Amino acid sequence: MFFQRTGGWRFFTIGTLWCCSALAIVTNPSTAQTPQEMIDQQVPAARKIIEAYHGAEANTSKRTLHIIYWTPSDRDPQPQYRERLSRVLFDIRAFYLREMKRLGFGERTIRLATDYDGLLTIHVVKGKRPYANYHVESGRAIREECLPVLKEAGIDADKETIVIFCNMSNWDPVAGTMSQNSPYYAGGGLRSGTAWQVDSALLDSDLIAKKEPLIRDGQYGRISVGRYNSIFVGGVCHELGHALSLPHNLERPDERVAFGTALMGSGNRSYGEDQRGEGRGSFLTLCEGLRLASHPLFTGSEKGIDLPRNAKLDNIAVEVAEDAKSFTFSAKVTADPPPYAVIGYMDPSGGSDYDATTITAIPDSEGKFSFRCAAFQPGKTGELRVVVCQANGGRIGDQNLSIPYSIDGDGVVDLSAYQSQAKLVPITAAIAASDSQGIASAIQKLEASSTGSEADQKLLEVARVLATTISRERKVAPAAIEGDSSCWVSDTAWKSAQVGWGRPRANRLPSDSMAMVVGGQLFARGLYAHAPSKYTYELGGKWKRLSGVAGLADGNDGSVVFVIVGDGKELWRSKKVADASLPAFDVDIAGVQELLLQVEDAGNGNSSDWGVWADPQLTR
Repeated sequence: MFFQRTGGWRFFTIGTLWCCSALAIVTNPSTAQTPQEMIDQQVPAARKIIEAYHGAEANTSKRTLHIIYWTPSDRDPQPQYRERLSRVLFDIRAFYLREMKRLGFGERTIRLATDYDGLLTIHVVKGKRPYANYHVESGRAIREECLPVLKEAGIDADKETIVIFCNMSNWDPVAGTMSQNSPYYAGGGLRSGTAWQVDSALLDSDLIAKKEPLIRDGQYGRISVGRYNSIFVGGVCHELGHALSLPHNLERPDERVAFGTALMGSGNRSYGEDQRGEGRGSFLTLCEGLRLASHPLFTGSEKGIDLPRNAKLDNIAVEVAEDAKSFTFSAKVTADPPPYAVIGYMDPSGGSDYDATTITAIPDSEGKFSFRCAAFQPGKTGELRVVVCQANGGRIGDQNLSIPYSIDGDGVVDLSAYQSQAKLVPITAAIAASDSQGIASAIQKLEASSTGSEADQKLLEVARVLATTISRERKVAPAAIEGDSSCWVSDTAWKSAQVGWGRPRANRLPSDSMAMVVGGQLFARGLYAHAPSKYTYELGGKWKRLSGVAGLADGNDGSVVFVIVGDGKELWRSKKVADASLPAFDVDIAGVQELLLQVEDAGNGNSSDWGVWADPQLTR
């Protein structure tokens, strides 16, 4: 690491935001608060801002959550679906109400439409095809089939939050077995959202407390009918959270001790388990409550629902504590509608975002705030993502501002990658603008400020290589290189290239930061290789070895496998990479005419699969 342990400030820009990064160590870090103390301090302040904004418009909106029951053409709805799903949604409504009241937000929960008999209003949709034609990935097609029915009922699904229960389960009461082949995911935000769920004859919140009978589920094995409903009623509650804009997050250790399992972590499996005496059940974290507190379905107000998100952070400071085992993030936020909360997601590499713990703060009257980040996993890299919540329910920042960090085995924080990226901002901004003069000026300033240290030399090398990425000078294939005993693969011309997202790139990433930070390390050269990807090079049999390392670009939670192929023969294959590991390769390629560098998606889709071949070098 190379952050300074003495005083001093460095100023830089991130995108259009003016930021200030403190390289000094905090000598008197603030005393840690308990989860309840944070709730007691922050919620009243957040409520004051939200309620002042909505004023008399609160509780005037007629927006409700819309429920659809979709079934394939060869199936009738499951028995008593209206009664069962009414109990399920009423139970979930009660959960959100109980948790929002516990957090101090008052009588806020989802709003549901009911018919004259007191049961849910449910829109029934018959699919166009039989069961065999649908599967887990059929969510989009199923939603499209629901749209005409909703439109006839006066509902625009693109402007509402909807839940689609799919009749895609298979229950054998004689054998006591259950399986499902249904879409089961969700997404959404302020204006709209969609959650896909599965219905079954056993889905009923009245069964959560029962430890018997036991059934055998195709995914979860032999479990009680109560456990089944913890998982699947809890799953409805969890996926609805996504439709309301909530991302995954794991409870911090102190929250786990105090309250149980976070709904948006593994809370879909622990929901109601307290009714069977098998655990503490699920709860809403403070960050989840803060995000929901301004959602139109919870405020009953549509004020500002169509306003653009415009939060801006200035005067950003990142300060590492004296023991180097935590850091403080502070800034000033401005926004209209007013900002009422800022959430920091501390997301370790690997595990998608399920293991992201959170920290929260409420801006003061001038928009200033700070929070201390300390819930880290030793031996892992990660990133802090900062989210600003606005009083109309909008939020900005999930991907706009992230701070990479790494934690060693003793829990010591290393922010060197972030500090390096910060110093590179002037040159990346100039590259983005194709400003040759600006690029030259930025490099000159780096040269002038260099101390000659190894870290500064590395930073200069990265800057100079980045500068070459806007050059239109034609590269040559490795087979055409004469004389040199080595060359960087990413500095040569490929024969063909394809990537799973964006376009092929050498020596930079398709992100605002551009710099190749992999496994917590900064690399000057490499190939962006989002899975599935293939880079092919003509070697002409002139090279003997290929060496380097491979990994996932920091801040991405995908899983990939790297493969090296020479003349159609596999020469090297990595293990699955789903964390900050950097598998090294040193492969014999003597006589190889054509080299293929391939990245596979590890068999689970290619979400966030930002593979990178780092410092790949040919020698002879």
